[in-house]
Amino acid sequence: MGRKRFGVLMCAEDSEHVIKIYGGYFRVFMKMLEEENETWDMYKVSCGEFPKDDDLCLYDGFVISGSCSDAYGNDKWICDLVTLIKKLDSMHTKILGICFGHQVLGRALGGKVAPSPSGWDIGVRSITLSSHVSFPSLNLPTKLSIIECHRDEIQELPKKAEVIAWSDKTGIEMFKYGHHIMGIQGHPEYSRYILLNLIDRLIQRNFIMEAFAIGAREKAVVLQPDTNVWKRLCINFLKNGF
Repeated sequence: MGRKRFGVLMCAEDSEHVIKIYGGYFRVFMKMLEEENETWDMYKVSCGEFPKDDDLCLYDGFVISGSCSDAYGNDKWICDLVTLIKKLDSMHTKILGICFGHQVLGRALGGKVAPSPSGWDIGVRSITLSSHVSFPSLNLPTKLSIIECHRDEIQELPKKAEVIAWSDKTGIEMFKYGHHIMGIQGHPEYSRYILLNLIDRLIQRNFIMEAFAIGAREKAVVLQPDTNVWKRLCINFLKNGF
């Protein structure tokens, strides 16, 4: 078999903390997803860097990262990303969307994204998996814990899409579209330390108040995400499928 090739569409700038500790968010994704005999490329789409149309057929799949931007925004790079998603969908190329990536997938495919009426979700949350999440080799439990950090959400699914996970906070924690697209609202790639640093940055930028941050930090310290299960689930989807 030939060498598989994947691309990460980065939708946010690296923080100093992530560069210092991990070498950048691209390396965080590589730690979760990279295996032997694979090539991984990074495109900083939030800076206008996109794969060429003629090169799309060279890829086995793409991952769309999180972002501080709104998936319903009309910045040029977001609109260009929506166009790219539509092209990849027409080619039935695998796409895994994380947080903002999950939301912009929903938008591009015809769904609705908006701020959550109940506000921010920051910390570790338990989500319930549908019985239609069919990865027999993984023997998945019915509930998984994942790190969350979002204020927006998908409120209406695209036609033909299916909710495959939900929580008491967010109705669409995961969805699938055909056999080639999957969105995850949470952050399977995050560590506790990335989340704690992110909480500090959100306070500094006045996105959240200190009183709210205290509860988020407590959840981050006390509760553990199912990191290894998420790693296996994401790898299985990208490289095998539903």
